[in-house]
Amino acid sequence: MGKFIYGSPAISVDIDDRTLAHLKVVIVAKLRRGESFAFSWEKSKDSGSGHSSIWLNPAVPLDFEFSGKREPSLNRAWIDELVQVANTPAGLRILPEPPDLPPATT
Repeated sequence: MGKFIYGSPAISVDIDDRTLAHLKVVIVAKLRRGESFAFSWEKSKDSGSGHSSIWLNPAVPLDFEFSGKREPSLNRAWIDELVQVANTPAGLRILPEPPDLPPATT
């Protein structure tokens, strides 16, 4: 289980490494372009259930901590879906992983 850590004072959200790796690609790409956006997630039952949202801004400290030693392989279809939802007014949220796209043939 990895951690998404944001802000000062920091908030920390437990997210499994595979999901966190995909979120990292989308979040870093948007922040690198200077884009601010909302990020929402469902709270665990241990945290009282419900959901939370934050506003991500390039000027705010951000950390991705992974518990595993190896970086998970990335699913291009999942990244594409996360990018699409991140570009909506509601912002980025965790979506279920779709089947991976087959490699393109030329």
